[in-house]
Amino acid sequence: MPQYFDNVEGLAHKDITVEYEIFGTKFRLKSDAGVFSKDGLDDGSRLLLQTIAKTDLGSDILDLGCGIGPIGLTLAKLDPSRHLTLADVNLRALECCKANAKALGVEDQVEILSSDVYENIHASFSTIVTNPPIRAGKKVTYAMYAGALSHLYEGGSLILVIRKAQGAPSCQRYLETLFKEVSVVAQHKGYRILIAKK
Repeated sequence: MPQYFDNVEGLAHKDITVEYEIFGTKFRLKSDAGVFSKDGLDDGSRLLLQTIAKTDLGSDILDLGCGIGPIGLTLAKLDPSRHLTLADVNLRALECCKANAKALGVEDQVEILSSDVYENIHASFSTIVTNPPIRAGKKVTYAMYAGALSHLYEGGSLILVIRKAQGAPSCQRYLETLFKEVSVVAQHKGYRILIAKK
């Protein structure tokens, strides 16, 4: 069965609108069939945004596995000084993401690109944020975590959301083998927000 990280030829399009509010700002995003959390803002992304959107993330941020853009575009909209790179392997999600960036008026703050993990990403960042594609398996998600080290400035952070039932404890242990400091900064409904500092 196709997953949200697959590019499926011939899949029928579906005109979907995702609406949510973060810190008093309302968002309406274009979505489609065949993308992650197509019908709404998932609980993990909401907790991630509520936890970090008003913190100092630096000016150069990567949203890895951005989907239609709820994390990266929200971070851009809430702070005009931020520059976001949004990357995903799902081309349909990226088309939605581009349309959403234009609708939100953040086109000048964002770069949107197709990349299988870090394949087409050559810059360094102050922060990398991700709601990782757990269903893609550890080979993919752990490559996202390990690869962050060579794409972060010294002192930069990888910030991710993961559910306890989907391996949060083992993920934290793995991060601790890579990064000098790893902490759980928020928990809700089984979701944990982990920050790993280089």
